[in-house]
Amino acid sequence: MTMDIRLARVDSRLLHGQVATFWTRAVKPNRIMVVSDSVAKDPLRKTLITQVAPPGVKANVVTINKMIRAYFDSRFDSFNTLLLTETVEDMLKLAEGGIDFSNIGINIGSIAYTDGMTMLTDAISMNDQIAKQIRTLVKDFNLDVYAQKIPAEKREDLSALLDKKGF
Repeated sequence: MTMDIRLARVDSRLLHGQVATFWTRAVKPNRIMVVSDSVAKDPLRKTLITQVAPPGVKANVVTINKMIRAYFDSRFDSFNTLLLTETVEDMLKLAEGGIDFSNIGINIGSIAYTDGMTMLTDAISMNDQIAKQIRTLVKDFNLDVYAQKIPAEKREDLSALLDKKGF
């Protein structure tokens, strides 16, 4: 057995109101794992994230390698996990590390805009590098990668959105 991951979400804002409220209600985790090498080394961001966890759900901030180890460690099999990464690249590293997302796919909540990016949706910005990472998750890992801000919204297939915008 391995840890039960209920939702794997890429969100440049990590744990915030939408995630804490709507997604925890929808997937009923007992643990939120924020996976980020940079946040794990930042005591302030780490503290802020653990404080916004909804009642009854514990939030942890861990490095990518620590998450991979925990996933395969039977001591964590009782975790019903909502997993968050800041970037598609970090989610890809988790898949490459052997974490199985095949039953749930990858939810893309938001990717913050920086110079040279194209808006794919109102919450997701894209460039060639991120598009390539998404294609790798879809093709090499056979994963359903979809855009969905909140559970009440319809899922949008990210491959189709990339095709439409010429990525």
